[in-house]
Amino acid sequence: MTTRFPNGLTTASKGAPLGEFLLPDVTKAHIYFDDFDYFTAADWTITTVEAGAGNATEALTDADGGVLLITNDDADNDSDFFNKVGESFTFEAGKKLWFDARIAVSDATQSDWVCGLQITDTTPLDVTDGVFFRKDDGDANIDFVVEKNDTATTAAAIATNADATFVKLSFYYNGKDKIDYFVDGVKQGSSVTTNLPDDEVLTVSFGVQNGEAAAKTMSVDYILAAKER
Repeated sequence: MTTRFPNGLTTASKGAPLGEFLLPDVTKAHIYFDDFDYFTAADWTITTVEAGAGNATEALTDADGGVLLITNDDADNDSDFFNKVGESFTFEAGKKLWFDARIAVSDATQSDWVCGLQITDTTPLDVTDGVFFRKDDGDANIDFVVEKNDTATTAAAIATNADATFVKLSFYYNGKDKIDYFVDGVKQGSSVTTNLPDDEVLTVSFGVQNGEAAAKTMSVDYILAAKER
């Protein structure tokens, strides 16, 4: 049943500048959301490694909901990684933070991939600071990593990746002492914040690397990152 609020709905205090605004106060959080109906390469720092003569490609593909398709060349360890230009998210005590993304890779075993918040880095599989999901070459295990100054707290094998199947990856920092992590909307556990990268400004990061001499792809449906102001 739908509840209707014809006079509006607000989260602002009475008497505040947005107290009579008809929608929730969107200024309460810094929100980044990309549904990949559009793609501009200049919005991203793109790090591509090509062992062969070909080049990776990044382009929108025809798919309901908007999808960015990343296609590597066919040499082993060819890769294509993305850091959004402008690091803009910091883990801060007292401020909640959310991350949510939906991705798929063509080969769940013979590939490496990352997705989450990291510092801008040309080697995101070996980044020094970030909170992110990662899958290593040679297995289908999804890991969750909280890393500061090259020291990581890792929850290994929290879920199993599958070939050419979208997976929803999410985490929530409570602003105090833990980060809950989820796969396909189901909570898989909580990480302590011992290695929380709270001294760096991070950015949305993702990408894929071949695990063998065959072209691999990553499809990115959407990415959301948000933090309390």
